[in-house]
Amino acid sequence: MNDAELLRYNRQIMLPEIDIEGQERLLKSTIAIVGLGGLGAPAALYLASTGVGHIILIDDDVVEETNLQRQIVHFESNLTQSKVSSAAQTLKSINQSINLTQIDHRLSASEYSELLTTVDVALDATDNADSRYVLNSACIATKTPLVSGAAVRMEGQVAVFDSRSEESPCYGCLYRDIEDDALNCAENGVASPVVGIIGCIQAMEAIKLIVGFGDTLTGYVLYLDAKRMEFKKFKLGRDPNCSHCHPSSS
Repeated sequence: MNDAELLRYNRQIMLPEIDIEGQERLLKSTIAIVGLGGLGAPAALYLASTGVGHIILIDDDVVEETNLQRQIVHFESNLTQSKVSSAAQTLKSINQSINLTQIDHRLSASEYSELLTTVDVALDATDNADSRYVLNSACIATKTPLVSGAAVRMEGQVAVFDSRSEESPCYGCLYRDIEDDALNCAENGVASPVVGIIGCIQAMEAIKLIVGFGDTLTGYVLYLDAKRMEFKKFKLGRDPNCSHCHPSSS
């Protein structure tokens, strides 16, 4: 690190869990954020400010008026602009030294598998089941840790699926088969701070995975009931009948 980086990240370097070695790992790391909406927006902001060296932004959508209530990486001036371009502008205004890759189309399974070989951690901040399953399968194939978040109404959840561990469940273990958009914000609404809380937790889990400290949410689901402001943590075991991480059982 140079003097400017030592000064910029001083408050993190002071933490014994991170220190200089951990900060250097962050600066050399690559994170893929799939979805630049309510969850991906706060996650991207904090990962950029934390000093993640390379962030891959993936989203095939454009910024709309209804997004601005919760997708805090976008502004009124970005309306009709692609979300990856809008997010990139904001992240660069926060931290010019980071590298950004913009992907403005929905990736196929083969494209994900190729991309994730270059990625340390993937964040699932999508809003549809099809994308979640495709990303989950690619993370299993490439053994890429996946930090999954979801939020609707006044509820949210975060889980970490780390296929580097034989004991880790995957997204398919949590949800075997769900219909696309079975429960979404467009039809059910969402309180904006809820996605902010969940997105920030996703960023924190990604940082822990890269630096290597603390206990991650691997093997657990953290559930938030914002109406009562209650967090509950549930143990999630690997499903021996899961068709995603146990394809022979399908």
